[in-house]
Parts: sequence; C-alpha cells; structure tokens
Amino acid sequence: MWRIVKILKILNVFLKNVNLGITKIANMKKLYTGIFFLCIVLYYKGQEVLWQKDLPTTTQDFLSGVSITVDNQYLLSGSSIQSGGLSGVGGLDANKGYDYHLIKLNQQGNKVWEKYFSGNRQDYLNATFATIEGGFLLAGTSFSNQALDKKQRSKGSSDIWVIKIDENGEEEWQQTIGTKYKEEAKSITQTSDLGFVVVGNTNLNKNGIGDGDVLVTKLNDKGKLLYQLVLGGDRYDAIEKVIATKDGGCLLGLYTQSGIFTGKQKPDIKSEEVQIATSDETTPGDQGIIKFYTKQSTNYGDGDYWLVKLDRNGKVEWEKTWGGTEDDHLRTLALTDTGYVVAGESRSSSSGNKKTPQKEGTDLWLITLDKDGLEQDQLNYSFGNRDILMSVDVINKSNRDHVSETKGFLIGGYTQVEERKNSDDEKFWMLYIDKTGKEQWRKYVEGKSKKQQERLVSAKLQNDGTFLLAGTSAEELGKENWKIVKLGDAQIDELIEKRDIKIYPNPVDDYCYVEIGFELEEGQEAEITLYDMSGKQIQMKKTHQKVTKITTATLPQGIYLVTAKTNKKSANTKIVKR
Repeated sequence: MWRIVKILKILNVFLKNVNLGITKIANMKKLYTGIFFLCIVLYYKGQEVLWQKDLPTTTQDFLSGVSITVDNQYLLSGSSIQSGGLSGVGGLDANKGYDYHLIKLNQQGNKVWEKYFSGNRQDYLNATFATIEGGFLLAGTSFSNQALDKKQRSKGSSDIWVIKIDENGEEEWQQTIGTKYKEEAKSITQTSDLGFVVVGNTNLNKNGIGDGDVLVTKLNDKGKLLYQLVLGGDRYDAIEKVIATKDGGCLLGLYTQSGIFTGKQKPDIKSEEVQIATSDETTPGDQGIIKFYTKQSTNYGDGDYWLVKLDRNGKVEWEKTWGGTEDDHLRTLALTDTGYVVAGESRSSSSGNKKTPQKEGTDLWLITLDKDGLEQDQLNYSFGNRDILMSVDVINKSNRDHVSETKGFLIGGYTQVEERKNSDDEKFWMLYIDKTGKEQWRKYVEGKSKKQQERLVSAKLQNDGTFLLAGTSAEELGKENWKIVKLGDAQIDELIEKRDIKIYPNPVDDYCYVEIGFELEEGQEAEITLYDMSGKQIQMKKTHQKVTKITTATLPQGIYLVTAKTNKKSANTKIVKR
C-alpha cells in the first residue's frame, strides 16, 4: 500500500510541474487572455487525451477554426505565409502575403492532405463549413485582384472570397462577393436546399445604414448568386453567427449597438451603383440588387444581442433584441427541438429586458426561444471572472417515437482577465445544464507553462462523445504551431445517445454514411455490407474507420439492409433509397 501512496505523491508533484501553456493576447480593449493547455496532461477524473497532433510552421500562422466532416474527419483552416514567401508560380503576381491554408486529418488525426489557395495580396481565411456531401465551403477576406488561384477581379477595398472544394481539397467553384467598399467574411452555413448563406461585415459609407452593417449573401449549390441583403441600425452592427433553420431559411446572430433606425429608408441599390458579385451563369443585372433592412427593435445598453430570422428567399420574418444597460455580446446560436438557443457574455445586471442578475465579472447569458422567436427562458452562469463562451452543443436523445428531443446543453469556454493573473487564468471549462437550465456539472481542463504562448481557437463536441480542441502554440512570437487535441471524457460520453449502427442521411439519395457505435480496437477491421431485401449482396467495404461513406446513387428505389461486422460483434439496420 505504501508503494502506491508513494507513487501517487510522485505523480502529483510531476503533474504540478508539467510545462503546459498559457496565452497572453491583447484584444481591442487591452484585455489579456490566459488559456489552457494544448500541450497537455489531463488529470481530472474521467478525462483522457485520445490523441494530440502538432503541426509545426515556420511563420506567424493564424488558425481560424476546425470543421468536422460527417465521417468524423477534420479540416484545420487558417492563414499562412508559405515557405519562401511565395505562393503558386513565380513572377510579378506571386504572393508574398497570407494565403488560405488547409490541413485535413483523418479520424486518427493523421494528415490526409494540405492545400493553399493564393491571391496576389493578403487573403485571410475566416470560416469553413463541412458540407453535406463531404466537401467544404471556405469564406475569407481577400485584398487580392484576379491572379494565381483567384479567378475574379476585386470588387473594392476588400472582398469576401468563397471557394467550394471537394473532400480531396480540389476546387469545384469560387465566387468573389462584395461592393466597391470594404467587406469582411465572418460565418457560413448550408441550407436545406443545399445552397449556402455567407455573412460578413460591410461599410458602405454614405450608401450604408449605420457605422457598420452586415452583408448577407445566398448562393446556390453551384455558387450562383440568389440574393443579397444588408442589415443595420443607426450605429454599429456586426455579424457573429449564421445557422440554417428547419424551414429552409436561416437565423442570424449579431452584436448590435444600434437602436431603431429612424432615418430615411434606404433604397435598394442597383448593380451599376455598387458592384456586387455575379457569376458566369448570371446575365449581368439579373441578380444585381442589394436590398436593405433597417433595424426595427430598440436597444438597451452599450451592446446587445440582435437576432434576425430570414426565410428561404431572404425576407425578414422577425427580429428581436435582448440586452441590459451594459455591454452584452452574442457569440453563437444552435437549434433545439422546439426552437433555438442563443448564447454569449453579459456585463449587465437585471435591466432592459435582461431578467437574470449579474453574478461576477462577465457572465454567460443564454436565451432559449421557440421557432417564432418568442422567449422561453433566460439563463445565467459564472466562473468568477471575464468568462468567454466558445461553443454551445445541444444534446439530443430519441424518445419512444424515435423523435429527437433536446436533453440539455454542453457549453465550452475559457477565462479572460484584465491586466492581471490568478489561479483561474489557465483554465478551459465545460458546463453541462439540462433542458430546464439546471446545472448538472462543471469541470476544468488546466495547464501551466512558463515558455509557450498558447491560444485556444475552437472547441467542438463530436457525435461519438469526444471533444475536439484546436489552437496555436509558440515558444517565440512569429512561429505559431497549429495544435489539435481529441479529448475523451466519461461524463460527456454518458450524454451521447449510443447505437451499434447509425445511417445518415436516411432516406438516402446518392450516398450515405455508416457509423459503427461499438468500439474498434487499434488495427481492427470492420466489414460494411449492403444487401437488398432478398438477401443479395450489393456491395461490401472493409474499413478501419468508425464512419464510412457508401455510394447509393445507382440503387433502385426501395429498402435495403446494411450490416457492420467485426470478428467480435455485428449490427444491422435498414435504409430507404428514394
């Protein structure tokens, strides 16, 4: 027994002295962020690093985020200066600035491919979205003209440069979106008609609504422009997030300093007045109109949450503003079984239409809504300092009728402090609340370091119950490595609904994904087999992956059986081919 005690004491001393990471980065308000751990040893109960990947670079690289594909592969995306300072071929048009930089990893975290997309000036990749068929949509801010990989001329000072790539990183189409003024990409989503909504911030000067407005662009699945809309109030407004809604429209989450717009209504702008995106398939002028929507809801403080619901054609169905008398900053949105959850940070006490009291520092403020935007509840939580919310994942579970119902919310974030440090500065935290808002548990992931500068960029829950954390780390400024950590956690795993085999989408069209719910040991092989209802084998694949894509495009309409089998276990389910 004494040996075990001694070993535990040694382990405890070791863990307390492990070099891990903190970040000190200043934002616009001279705030400093102390984060966590990308070189990490976890010692909280039930937590385990399944794998960690370090992707070294030789320049100052910016990681914007990570996208998870439907088959549980990963796309790290950001902006980098390529080795040697040149992009593409040499010559006068060669780029010496930042390019779109992509690295795809498989389910085990091993590199599948690496790609760059380059213009002749600075190009910053801001957002990526994993599309339904397994590819990706990229949206960034481009200062480049037509050169190298950029196939369309610049519209103005800076534009939104959108690129659609397949699962192998090969370009399918691209589009340059913007006006003769300045645009900056922020968020993207794919709608139920397989089109895309791309949102960003714009400054149209005298043609705009306020000091800063939001540009919304809808593209079809081939990149053709369908509509453009500018939203704004009498002051400053900025987009944070867009998500697709079940009715084919989308929901926009904005940070707003504006009240009701009382000025002269802005007329729609024709294409000859402000240059907007067109495509090769578009007759000039066909879609050459930017429509305007001016804010109709009041403001409450220095900054508020502003939600705008658009239908599938870009028409505003409703808008709502929430806030107290201080600054409240919306960060993200998510769908629930009955509507939406809106989440961010609040510095306000109970005031305006904010019903929850301020606890300490900057609190987490969540609002749940029904599908028509009517408030259901307001929720407030605190970790005791300036708490920054990064992610809200809705945990669903099927009821007896196999209908998905919201079970609770898993919230992730970190602590940010103003001009000082304390023991909480280095902690990334997770909070789980049930559907009524009652806190079930909270936990920290903590690290300590004297050398490395670290910054957490993305935190995502996967459908297998693991958590993905991505960020940058550098021992010296200007040489940032990208890092990604896959974290297993017993309490998170318990939240996820388990099935031995899952198919999505189902019914199927041209393809579907088969997810094996039982464990595959390292190196273990599984057989995925498709049968018709007479028992005839249609196709069979051998795989080491838990999620496998199978092609169903040539199948006649009908019902089929899919089996997943290892040398220890098997499972089966039915699919419907439309």
